[in-house]
Amino acid sequence: MIKQVCTNNAPAAIGPYSQAVIAGDTLYASGQIPIDPKTGNVAGDDITSQAEQVFKNIGGILECVGLGFSDVVKTTVFLTDINDFGTVNKIYGEYFRPPYPARSCVQVAALPKSVKIEIEIIAKLK
Repeated sequence: MIKQVCTNNAPAAIGPYSQAVIAGDTLYASGQIPIDPKTGNVAGDDITSQAEQVFKNIGGILECVGLGFSDVVKTTVFLTDINDFGTVNKIYGEYFRPPYPARSCVQVAALPKSVKIEIEIIAKLK
């Protein structure tokens, strides 16, 4: 059985997808971009403010189902400029502690709303 997850603490889905779904004992969250769910606007134009908003959105989804960043087992980071990796890695380290989740990070040509970062996660339910 698949259960849809929806929270006001992350941007609403703007297409035919869910913010996240639970399948079995696993949470699969759609890629989060730096949209402030309260305003619907992109959070800043620099990688730092955008990355921080992405992590707030991820935190909102996790909290909605009683999880935290320590429950995340896999992340995929999409950047429009791989040169932002160092900055993102520093912010990433503020949210995750050992044992760190497995991670992929790739540069992409473009992201929705011309943002600089998108992150998707997979987490284990308690």
